[in-house]
Amino acid sequence: MSSPLRGAEIDACVHRVALMRADPSVARRTPASPEMERRRSEAENHRQATLSTLRVLHPGAVVASGTTHTRELIGEGTELILAPRVAEAHRSASVQAFIRVGRTERGFAYAPLVVKNHELTEPATTRSLLEGTLERLLPGEARLRQGLGLRATTTVRRDALALAGATRILQSFGVADPGTRGAIVDRGSRLWWLELDSSKQPRSNLGAYDALYLERLGVLEALDVWFDVGGEFPTSPYWHRECLTCEFSEHCEAQLEEADDVSLTRFTNVNQQRALHRHGIDTRGQLARLDPLLVQRSRGRVADVDGVPKLEDGLSKSIDKLDELIYRARAHVRGTSLRILEPRDMGCPQADVEVDVDMESYDAATYLWGASVTVNRPVTGVSAGHRVFVDWGDLSLEAEAAIFAQFWTWLGELRRRCHDEGRTFAAYCFWARAEDGAMNRAVATPSPEGPTLRDLDEFRHCSPAEWIDLHEQAQCQVQTEGPLGLKQLAGAAGFAWRDENPSGEASMQWYEVASRDESDEALAFRRRILEYNEDDCRATKALRDWLNGPAKLLAHRDEPL
Repeated sequence: MSSPLRGAEIDACVHRVALMRADPSVARRTPASPEMERRRSEAENHRQATLSTLRVLHPGAVVASGTTHTRELIGEGTELILAPRVAEAHRSASVQAFIRVGRTERGFAYAPLVVKNHELTEPATTRSLLEGTLERLLPGEARLRQGLGLRATTTVRRDALALAGATRILQSFGVADPGTRGAIVDRGSRLWWLELDSSKQPRSNLGAYDALYLERLGVLEALDVWFDVGGEFPTSPYWHRECLTCEFSEHCEAQLEEADDVSLTRFTNVNQQRALHRHGIDTRGQLARLDPLLVQRSRGRVADVDGVPKLEDGLSKSIDKLDELIYRARAHVRGTSLRILEPRDMGCPQADVEVDVDMESYDAATYLWGASVTVNRPVTGVSAGHRVFVDWGDLSLEAEAAIFAQFWTWLGELRRRCHDEGRTFAAYCFWARAEDGAMNRAVATPSPEGPTLRDLDEFRHCSPAEWIDLHEQAQCQVQTEGPLGLKQLAGAAGFAWRDENPSGEASMQWYEVASRDESDEALAFRRRILEYNEDDCRATKALRDWLNGPAKLLAHRDEPL
């Protein structure tokens, strides 16, 4: 049979699973983007740093050298096995450690642990989680944290499925934790224990894992037949969230675009795609011609008012928010964004003096605040243009607070001048959650010149509003094909960035060079960052102008094709 399924492949696109094992001539691979390479590097650095910490904290820990050594360590009852390697005939585990948690009839019992470079938890008043520490690993030593639950994201689901796969292998050896528990270390080095057989996590528990495993096992068996006798390739492409970073994305996209495959409607999942195909909806064009208003009316009913079942009735029972998928398909078919509101209700708040704000961060710390000022009515001492507040030196909490204090002092003086002369003032950003988080973090470090949290709250909640989130404004007014990021929306408004690769992740790579020294290369990357920040500020201005004007001329999303 083809090579065993790796833990990370259990929730992966089945077509990708097959292509990874096929002859290289079957598909041309797309090189990984700099952003993807960075994510992989950061994740690997976090894993290695965590494993090093565990070795220091647990002198009895042993690094496994292979599958045989791992089995020997399990038989000996080693307290903590790092980098274990275990496999069955058709699957292998992808975890960072096995923790000895007790004994079974056949020997010692182990639970798997993975290390991930992302957040795992979110506030949830009715849920709870067990939190351990790197020093005290055992689940019996963990404390119950009320009001926290696992995030309902694809990455967290995959984390749990990786633990489930490792548990199934340990069970086959008779050495799995009887409590079927697994542990995850998050990006903040906090350790969380999961119950892998819990009905509270139906999409990522052992039952969900088993179903996915059997499906992919069937793919490997079909691939073996294809290797032996040829014929049609055993899988076909479909849009999957992995497409955003997959090495086969260009290969598959060409086939999907040629067929106008309905899976290209962002952001459908596999179950929704299957339901659409079962009902004869194979293309985005067919989906766009469905009636979203009928979908909205049919929710909770078996048939339309005339008693005759409609296609939308059946589909809406299988697909939550089917109307949203129809709207996204319509935006694609029309080749443009669409209106959600009537023209008279569209627009963005305006002011005599407007400030478009954007920040630049690195490793969860902000080193630059930028602002572009637009003066619609003159104010003494206020001029138009782009301002930056930046520090290219060591990025400490104190430096972050000092940079923000400088920005805040400038912004506060500008507001005061406007108020003193009876002028209106407004500041704008895109995705206020990011800027608000950076502000809150900055004021958490005391600074003589900086504001307090109370000052921030007064600014963010004053009436009329003076701190306006452009993402919030756009999402209730404009229907896009899927993405609602600044790059997509400002691009629809006709704005173009000067940089060929404008993205927040790319700017982090630029910062690594810009902050290195005072060389010509570093200075060039500083200029690149400053231009990128200015363009982001100008992009929010372009988006505001678009919402206040040309966007009102878009077709409404409820207009039939």
